[in-house]
Amino acid sequence: MVARTERGPVADWMRTVDPWLLAAFGGLMAIGVVMALAASPAVAERIGLDTFHFVNRQTALMIPSAAMLAATSFLTPRHARRAALLLYLVAFGLIIAALMFGAEVKGSRRWIAGLQPSEFIKPAFVILAAWAFTEASRPGSPRAIARVLSFLILPVTIVPLILQPDFGQTLLITVVWAALFFLAGLHWFWVLGLGGFGLFGALLAYKFSPHVHDRIQHFLNPDSVAGGVSDTFQVDTALQSLLSGGWFGRGPGEGVYKRILPDAHTDFVFAVAGEEFGMIACLGLMAFFGLIVIRGLWLAQRNCDPFCRSAAAGLTIMFGVQSWINMAVNLRAIPAKGMTLPFISYGGSSAIALAIGMGFLVALTRRNLATPSVLDQP
Repeated sequence: MVARTERGPVADWMRTVDPWLLAAFGGLMAIGVVMALAASPAVAERIGLDTFHFVNRQTALMIPSAAMLAATSFLTPRHARRAALLLYLVAFGLIIAALMFGAEVKGSRRWIAGLQPSEFIKPAFVILAAWAFTEASRPGSPRAIARVLSFLILPVTIVPLILQPDFGQTLLITVVWAALFFLAGLHWFWVLGLGGFGLFGALLAYKFSPHVHDRIQHFLNPDSVAGGVSDTFQVDTALQSLLSGGWFGRGPGEGVYKRILPDAHTDFVFAVAGEEFGMIACLGLMAFFGLIVIRGLWLAQRNCDPFCRSAAAGLTIMFGVQSWINMAVNLRAIPAKGMTLPFISYGGSSAIALAIGMGFLVALTRRNLATPSVLDQP
């Protein structure tokens, strides 16, 4: 507790931050460590590492992630925009560097100096896109320039991602941009138009991108591959892992399919949770993510600052859609996308970038930031 007479950045932060949102993110980080203990030892042993290699690294990653989330949550809206612009420029530069000099991993050039910069560009993109859409409708602002920027930021961001190729991140960023466009007041006629344009783009990708064509073809018809060999082994094994756990699971550490599932500790940690803890635990985890999304959207809706409202909603949608994509892949509802489950899947770039993004969300939903005329004059 902090005395109401006490003033200062920390005291103001403690009085104005949303404790439920902070507690939820802390809970996810704790679940992530537990799931690393369940899923990663088998992977580490299979590739010749120490049994608890990934567990120790995941635990260590949670410390800077929590610190980054807390530090970012102190930002004002003005400082959040500046930080997002700097983060966007650095991440964009690293994406270009990865395209030119990064090592090719599984047919893609996404990594540079041990980082996956596409993870970091997502929260920055949401903040900048929300800023552009807000300025495009604010009286007295350069609306024409803001409208151009709000449209240009999408192709500028996703073209390098397509070249990597990284269609999972491209899809996520496009969905968030479309949601921000809708929140900005887009007429339903144009909503349908954007939907049709997106479908047309997906058909073009299926037609002209061998990577997309093969991934979708193998997903829809695994037997269509020459010789009967399919690249859907991971999603098929993940589904079998979920089914083998039943409602109550085999028990902690008793999972079998994680021993043959290559990415059991990263993209398919949800399947390991299903096998060891059961479908009831998975439904509880899905409900936990759903409550975070509902809380984030509610906090965004109650904010009277247009920028804070739009950016908070966009960050919440980004978090929710990424979670949905990962779980849908584990359930074999959609083709594999290489998307992590927020704060639960193992991954340094993902954890730190998500911490920054959720720190932005906490900062923009603080109660005292709902009066822009006092605290955030443009």
